[in-house]
Amino acid sequence: MKKVLLSVLLTATATHAFAVDKSLKGEVKLDGSSTVFPITEAAAEEFQKEYPNIRVTVGVSGTGGGMKKFTVGEIDIANASRTMKPDEAKKAAEKKIEFIELPIANDGIAVVVNPANKFVKSLSLAQLKAIWEPGSKVKTWKDVDPSFPADSIKLYGPGADSGTFDFFTEHVMGTARLSRSDYIASEDDNVLVTGVSKDKNALAYFGFAYYIENQKTVKDIPLAGKDGTVVAPNAETIEKGTYSLARPLVIYVNKKSAQKPEVKAFVSFLLKNAAALSKEVGYVPLKEAVYTDAIKKFEAVASGKASH
Repeated sequence: MKKVLLSVLLTATATHAFAVDKSLKGEVKLDGSSTVFPITEAAAEEFQKEYPNIRVTVGVSGTGGGMKKFTVGEIDIANASRTMKPDEAKKAAEKKIEFIELPIANDGIAVVVNPANKFVKSLSLAQLKAIWEPGSKVKTWKDVDPSFPADSIKLYGPGADSGTFDFFTEHVMGTARLSRSDYIASEDDNVLVTGVSKDKNALAYFGFAYYIENQKTVKDIPLAGKDGTVVAPNAETIEKGTYSLARPLVIYVNKKSAQKPEVKAFVSFLLKNAAALSKEVGYVPLKEAVYTDAIKKFEAVASGKASH
């Protein structure tokens, strides 16, 4: 992360956004998606320069792990790379936890191979499904395409608590959480990157930003959509949604927490700097109007003026 540039970007934005009350004290707790983590971590670092007496902790337990904590009131904010599931919303309701969903950025899921892999030029969603479905018969690259070599595929992917896992399985399989289990799983995207970078027959999927950060050691594979058009992941195709695995990144804020001065200050800072933060850490910023609407929506909740 280019921290000097990031500081300049945020200072230019934040100093005009709202008055800084450096006397504010307290703690803000976040947890959840490893994909959203780089944005909120960067925000926390810069925010604490403005508010040295407020401690912001950002955990990484996957979207599902963050939701488990959020729906029982253990944290103020959940980072998520998917929308909240009905059963999670039900758990929150049972604990009388009301919340607000706020968009942060757009992202895509990159499918990657080792740079030494010269034969895979693109993959279809049907081929990805054949590779990753439960009981898959795909053991070698030749099983994917007869023109590929008969070398064994080594698969890497996120664990079951990951929002990336949920989103990928839902969009590739048609059913969330439907996946083969005989692959190397990790909630740490760096483990996946390292695995692929060291194995010429490996294949993995993880957030687009991690691909950008590691594009010297892994190679992305363009995907053919349902109409057969092959599209590679990049800022333009993700923003337009033409890339098959484009997705939104969001945060969930506990409404009760939102009325605490320290949480209100942090979320306001995050939203007002989300475009710069997103771009700096490799994600695709949303349109300015989307952030403006999110800020108004949050401020209404934080002030207690919004009923829902």
